[in-house]
Amino acid sequence: MRVLCCSVTERGAALARRLPFEHRHGALVATVREGWGRYDAFVLICATGVAVRAAAPMLVDKATDPAVVCLDDTARWAVALTGGHAGGANRLARELAALTGAEAVVTTASDEAGLPALDALEGVKAEGDVTGVMRRWLDGQAPRLLTDPELAAWPLPPALARLAGPDRWSGSDEGLEPPRVRLTDRDSEAEEGEVLLHPPSLVIGVGTSRGASVPGLRQLVENVLRGAGLHPAAVGRVVTHELKVSEPAITELARGFGVPLGVFPAAELAAVAVPNPNPVVQAAVGTPSVAEAAALLGAGPGGELVVAKQKSADSTVAVARRHLPIGALAVVGLGPGDAAWRTQAAAAAVRSAAVVIGYGPYVDLAADLLSSSQEVLRYPIGEEAERCAEALRRAAGGQRVALVCSGDPGVYAMAGLVLEMAPQFGDPPVRIEPGVTAALSAAGVLGAPLGHDHAAISLSDLLTPWPVIRRRLEAARDGDFVVSLYNPRSRRRTTQLVEAMTILSGQRLPDTPVAVVTNAGRPTQKVVRTTLAALDPGVVDMVSMVIVGSSTTRWIGTRMVTPRGYNP
Repeated sequence: MRVLCCSVTERGAALARRLPFEHRHGALVATVREGWGRYDAFVLICATGVAVRAAAPMLVDKATDPAVVCLDDTARWAVALTGGHAGGANRLARELAALTGAEAVVTTASDEAGLPALDALEGVKAEGDVTGVMRRWLDGQAPRLLTDPELAAWPLPPALARLAGPDRWSGSDEGLEPPRVRLTDRDSEAEEGEVLLHPPSLVIGVGTSRGASVPGLRQLVENVLRGAGLHPAAVGRVVTHELKVSEPAITELARGFGVPLGVFPAAELAAVAVPNPNPVVQAAVGTPSVAEAAALLGAGPGGELVVAKQKSADSTVAVARRHLPIGALAVVGLGPGDAAWRTQAAAAAVRSAAVVIGYGPYVDLAADLLSSSQEVLRYPIGEEAERCAEALRRAAGGQRVALVCSGDPGVYAMAGLVLEMAPQFGDPPVRIEPGVTAALSAAGVLGAPLGHDHAAISLSDLLTPWPVIRRRLEAARDGDFVVSLYNPRSRRRTTQLVEAMTILSGQRLPDTPVAVVTNAGRPTQKVVRTTLAALDPGVVDMVSMVIVGSSTTRWIGTRMVTPRGYNP
């Protein structure tokens, strides 16, 4: 999400510089109007009256307007003004509250009632009587859920399925009183008291001659969809032969629908059985079918061709239907806890997920990013494999999932386990969003203890035998590495830290700098600066990071520094 922060006072400018957003100072009204349409959100550090005057003339539609949040320059209030649905003003206000200590002011009725806004559900496009259905829902009359038979396997947005109850019909709604919410890719009119949700179930396969007409292809597609009774809002992907990836008519078609363009090589297309192969096409591009074969490949396993190829003078179009959406899993590192130490990519991954999963306290670290339109699953400690399996199962079933971890997901966290387990769930798309790990956050608090070679070692012997940990400690000692000790001590594991200090003392002086940072980056942060000989294990617990210096590490005032050697 691209956010522009605007300030008018010097105090506001100082506040803006603390935020992880692009910043402009002065001429706020002109800046907002010039940037409208180029940013996803605006943070206006000014009076609400100024913010309203800046944004009001630009507002068109809450579904497309950028979010606008007003933050006073003392960081007392973060007021969500506009864009509370698709623009995400409510979540942005809560995120600003986490970053600055302000209180988020959110007045959206559905958000405050814990109901998902129907026109902001992840993975579908809504049309129809959204206001009327939402009003009835707020008054206690939950909508009944219907699904067209062709989409019987398509998952409903999780928050909607959970909050609206278990009832879901496939087939006729005759006699079913409103309010109703229907999942459909058909081109039909919504009745009063009805909302239609269009999932991205349709895949448009396209083949063209070189230099094919841009408007001609768009008109052909619109005619094909209309003739088949399919809704353009349900188009989720445009696909073609890899030789056509730069063909303007095709790239513009995908851009016009706002969907990704997928390409397949000739060999993959040629392997697909289609109803209308063409030997002329085979001779020209190495496959007897482009449009039909690409549509079927794009629809994935179980997909079906719903419109056989249709031709114009220079283009060919076919339509297939997916039976499940394309899911994805983001394994997200939230950093040590302070929202200011969380990356924008990590925040975006959590915001855009339909399902957020994690160990309960870690999910709470992302509370400012969550909305009532998301399903949130909190797991207890010890159920690491269970939460990874659920995240992968959901992603394989077509949902966008964020599995959240503290620190970095690849450092003593869930990334490795997810990738190990992924083949058991069909290898859904997985990406890793890195975060600031505990050693780095503790080092930032202390100064520069990791300025030279260093080692990270976990003292937890729950998953690694202690003799293995002991050998690693000895190797780090013999190599004169600075050592960051993760999981150093718990109520049941009280001897490992003492033995680790004994091992490291073998080749280090008693006055070697040692530091303990507890709850780094959180309001309860505590720092103990000491030495190898004087360390009191009683000040260390599971939320502590112990950093043991090397032979060159020293205290410079209160700062722990391991020189790199730049200063001779």
